[in-house]
Amino acid sequence: MDRIEFAKRIVERAGEITLKYFYEPAEYSVGRKADESPVTAADLAVEEFLRGRILELFPDDEILGEEFASQTGTSGFKWLIDPIDGTKSFIHGVPLYSILVGLEYDGVGICGVVSFPALGEMLWAGKRMGAWHKTKRSQLPQKAKVSECRNIKDATFLTSEVSTYDKIGRRGAYERLERRVRLTRTWGDAYGYFLVATGRAEIMVDPILSDWDAAPMLVILEEAGGNFTDWKANRTIYNKEGIATNGLLHEEVLQILGKE
Repeated sequence: MDRIEFAKRIVERAGEITLKYFYEPAEYSVGRKADESPVTAADLAVEEFLRGRILELFPDDEILGEEFASQTGTSGFKWLIDPIDGTKSFIHGVPLYSILVGLEYDGVGICGVVSFPALGEMLWAGKRMGAWHKTKRSQLPQKAKVSECRNIKDATFLTSEVSTYDKIGRRGAYERLERRVRLTRTWGDAYGYFLVATGRAEIMVDPILSDWDAAPMLVILEEAGGNFTDWKANRTIYNKEGIATNGLLHEEVLQILGKE
């Protein structure tokens, strides 16, 4: 089976698992990991399901996930999994949480899938295949495309948590960018990147970002016509930070954030 089509199918199935927990919060407890971030039974169940399905069909593939130890592989393919991105939203009944799956071959991203089960929306992309967006109302997926905004004064800037800028000593960067744009909101986690890729926002910035959080984003943003880099303009998901834009504003955003 084609791995990209397979990724879409298993992410959709995983979304059904999350909904059982999302609509019955009394059925699970919230634990804390070593870094004090929350984890639930839903996180564990989804990652177990995704890993199981991948290993069933592609036992020689490598797997890196948030909740369990890495699985080595020999095929050259590497899966990166975030079973629930936005667990804080999830446990508070906010439907902006998502499931993230990225796929690399020989270190190069070739596929990204982002699903928002409680919203009934999915976004995916394959290298040189475009980015695609499906909603509850759409019979067929529609091409995902970034906005054509060229003036930062008209842009919408998104981020996950303002306090994360304090953790890296870069609150000034946040404030400079906020002063330059039309609108700032904390519609963050994967939902922020989703809004940029579908043309509803222009800028999404994370000062702190895990590999599995970033995994689908580079392929999706580039296939939608935008950019995804670290704060130094490197095209990578592995530098623990991320900037996504519609491409037209990317250099300007980098310059604003870089003044310290």
